[in-house]
Amino acid sequence: MGTARGTPSDRAPLAERVEELLATGGPLPIVAAGDPVLRRSAEPYDGQLAPALLVRFVEALRLTMHAAPGVGLAAPQVGVGLRIAVIEDPAPVPDEVRAARGRVPQPFRVLVNPSYEPVGAGRAAFFEGCLSVPGWQAVVARPAEVRLRARDEHGRAVDEVFAGWPARIVQHETDHLDGTLYLDRAEPRSPASNAAMADLWSQPTPERAASALGVDLPGPAV
Repeated sequence: MGTARGTPSDRAPLAERVEELLATGGPLPIVAAGDPVLRRSAEPYDGQLAPALLVRFVEALRLTMHAAPGVGLAAPQVGVGLRIAVIEDPAPVPDEVRAARGRVPQPFRVLVNPSYEPVGAGRAAFFEGCLSVPGWQAVVARPAEVRLRARDEHGRAVDEVFAGWPARIVQHETDHLDGTLYLDRAEPRSPASNAAMADLWSQPTPERAASALGVDLPGPAV
């Protein structure tokens, strides 16, 4: 969904915009690619929302992520330019997918002012999608392991290394806060509709798709 239904005016103070969004109740409208809010660097969070309002906003992000459904959601995806994101992944996937992608369950987390840096030279390429680019997926090569630094919703420091699919999730959501969409990092010959993915490319790894579509995949780290 785009911004026509329920996205507040960019001219309103952030707290007022959040209050306006939350007043509708239920999942928040998700902003679609093409909206400028997804292309701006989000404002660092520094107490712009009162503690009670931050709690309500985080819960709304969680509700919206679950309803979509997705495994992560950044504040700009609901039209709020703050460096806040949420992630959660129960990882309900077959064992072969879990092994190939390193997809392991992740508890609900709130990431405030996150940043990441690669750990080592390893890279992994898989099909990736986005709630703000509905109906499509594309192959994205990303660092296989990253160090994430952030704060949680209580202001406590987060300094943790993520690998496998959790590393992909935190990179994807942090990128949103820098105005970057996964398509910016995607292999240009790889975009596939969800229907094509279901019919042709549901394998745990993208090697078969890469061969058929002429997609370059990263070689082994050296």
